[in-house]
Amino acid sequence: MKVMQVNSYGEQAKFESAEIAKPEVSSGHVLIKIAASSVNTVDTMIRSMGKDLPLSPDTPAILGMDFAGTIEAIGDGVADYAIGDEVYGCAGGLADLPGSLAEYMVADSRLIAIKPGNLSMKEAAALPLVAITAYEGLTRAGIAKGQKVLVHGGSGGVGHVALQLAKHFGAEVYSTGGGDKQLKLIESLGATPINYKSEKVADYVAAHTAGAGFDMVFDSVGGENMINSFEAARLSGQIVSTVAMCELDLTPVHFKGLSLHVVFMLIPMLYDFNRQAHGDILRKLARIAEAGELKPVLDENQYSLEEAGEAHARLESGQAVGKVVIEI
Repeated sequence: MKVMQVNSYGEQAKFESAEIAKPEVSSGHVLIKIAASSVNTVDTMIRSMGKDLPLSPDTPAILGMDFAGTIEAIGDGVADYAIGDEVYGCAGGLADLPGSLAEYMVADSRLIAIKPGNLSMKEAAALPLVAITAYEGLTRAGIAKGQKVLVHGGSGGVGHVALQLAKHFGAEVYSTGGGDKQLKLIESLGATPINYKSEKVADYVAAHTAGAGFDMVFDSVGGENMINSFEAARLSGQIVSTVAMCELDLTPVHFKGLSLHVVFMLIPMLYDFNRQAHGDILRKLARIAEAGELKPVLDENQYSLEEAGEAHARLESGQAVGKVVIEI
């Protein structure tokens, strides 16, 4: 089969085409003919940082975590799927798990689900990592109908899904963005847009919550921006962070009695810990999508497997609007 692999890591690391043997299905796994794979920030981090990240695979490495495709073979012990099923998931591209920038991949059946019937392969491939992250964060923090929820970075991969899911759960959703294109996208997805470049936290907290603060702040920006999240939350409010690799003064968290939830959705893949939870979430997400309440936004640029490097560059440029997807 054809794959795009990296033979070394670093800022200038390039994808190279190779022909390798098609993998054989193993117990508890399925062989999938890949139709599409989406690019996530963690994919670009692995390519550029390599072994500075403990989750990076040995080279030569087949990257790509998200995928959608069709089952071609089924291993022993797999009862929930049949050959020909169209599935989606996030099941490789890190540690010792080969990824989806290939014509075929073997995936743990616990990490996949039948793809939403109303979404294309490209749309389904755009969802798993970001949607599982958003769903886990919102539900762990106790999302409920009628809450006022602020999403930081609502035009990004995780953010644009988080605001749709928050609306699905009945919340009143607000979201920050930094440009006309981003703010228009946020509004089109049903959230109230906030321009973080021109509006101070205190001002939009006063305008939208009468100064009380938001019940939940979903921070997909992270880092130093978490300080803004602490300021925007109400007393005893909930903070969800997807980027918490930083040092911060937690004094505001203490004096406001905030609860901080850090989501790192790769844990089940890395440690073979509670993998079935991801399959369960993917099935719930499929139902939400089929109900018309979740649809990924895809970047306008299109890429083939051979253009994996260009797809990575597109995401890293910061110019992409929506998920960057590679068709296999």
